[in-house]
Amino acid sequence: MSRTLEIYTSLWAMQPHDPTGVKLPYDHVVEMVADAGYHGMALDFGATAIDDVKRIQPMMARAGLTPFLVDFPKTVEALRPTLQMAKDFGAPFVVVIGQVMPLSVEGMIPIIRAWIEMSEQEGMPILFETHRDCITNDLFSTLCLLDAVPEMRLCADLSHYVVGREMACPLRPRDGEHMSRILARSDSFQGRVAGRGQIQLQLDFPQNQKWVEMFKTFWREGFDGWRSRNSNGTCIFLCELGPPDYAMTGPDGREMSNRWDEALQIKSWVEEIWQELEQS
Repeated sequence: MSRTLEIYTSLWAMQPHDPTGVKLPYDHVVEMVADAGYHGMALDFGATAIDDVKRIQPMMARAGLTPFLVDFPKTVEALRPTLQMAKDFGAPFVVVIGQVMPLSVEGMIPIIRAWIEMSEQEGMPILFETHRDCITNDLFSTLCLLDAVPEMRLCADLSHYVVGREMACPLRPRDGEHMSRILARSDSFQGRVAGRGQIQLQLDFPQNQKWVEMFKTFWREGFDGWRSRNSNGTCIFLCELGPPDYAMTGPDGREMSNRWDEALQIKSWVEEIWQELEQS
């Protein structure tokens, strides 16, 4: 078995998917995603009702798309039904954006360990996403959690920490070291380009190119580390360009770029990065 890259998009990112603001029917979404060559789609309980998740999953299965679930559990036990559903769906893992948020790292440690134990009980891997407004909200406390809980694995969406820490570009050496520690513990990666004051930048604006190059460097480092840890298996990258208020809008309320085209651009970039690493 060889190492492979699979690229997913997000149902949340597809609703709506373009500047018109029109929400597409689920069957249309599934057709677009499959025809574009994505391997699967992330189903996000923060943006999609459970009944809708259950409705779209059979459509995805018929189209050959694999789901993974993104959950926002507000109690420790609330994660369990999602793990069970993910197992039924044949998902590779569940991404946890935990809404149990003790103020201290000491308070966070037993929460993280309880979710990891539950994951093992249910036979469904979990990854903790680096995300604002959740248990991994802060870069520094997350680094402390990684030291305290060696079995904790991450899904790296570094856009949140670039904004949360108002990082400079180019990165200060200390920030670069911190990001490298996050990437070294990450088994999945997400695609969005942020700046120090904005979570989601337009990819083709000239003033944003320094941030685009910084995120390409993050993804390359993440892939390179994943490959060094895994002699075989599948690395999953999620293109996740969210609708407003993640996407910037003009005075008419319309988005300033087309996220469908931008996601395909990110998809192309990461395929190229992966291929370069494969050849080297």
